Amino acid sequence: MRTTLALLLLSAAFVSAQDAKIEELGKSPVEAKFVSGGRIRMDLCSSGIEIVGTDNSQVRVSYHPERDSVRVRLQISGDRADLRLTGCSHNNFQARIEIPKSSALYVRMLAGQLDVREVTGDKDVELSFGQLNLDVGKTEQYARVDASVNSGQIEASAFDVSKGGLFRSFDQRGPGKYRLHAHVGAGQLDLR
Repeated sequence: MRTTLALLLLSAAFVSAQDAKIEELGKSPVEAKFVSGGRIRMDLCSSGIEIVGTDNSQVRVSYHPERDSVRVRLQISGDRADLRLTGCSHNNFQARIEIPKSSALYVRMLAGQLDVREVTGDKDVELSFGQLNLDVGKTEQYARVDASVNSGQIEASAFDVSKGGLFRSFDQRGPGKYRLHAHVGAGQLDLR
């Protein structure tokens, strides 16, 4: 009984040691430790953004050109992270966000180009205007895939789908355990 209680207290201390609340203005890179297999929610400013899965157990945000107006807010609590990137300039601004490869991803972005690659897990990604490029990995790892555009093009070579025009979508089921939801309001959706 005492051993079980000690282990529970130790694991609770470990989880709370992983908690972080970071807010940086005009500083790049910004990074914090984060567990593999966690859930990451992102609200991103309009720009060119690349989200990349890595073998590191951290969330790392870097951008250029550095601007005093760019704000990175990162809050981590156990296996959950909330990232907000605001104040991006409209002049060739590029950001790279590195996360653990095994992560569940929820992303919302207004406009620009969003590239997601090397991430294994659930993906729920929406872009209002622009180009969304998503590397899906092995198609058999998904239990459900739904993708849509209100106006534009879906190129989903990984799923043998190509559609263009107004209100285009597709929905597929598979043997896997992950869910993929991708939507672009107006623009291009590319699932590779």
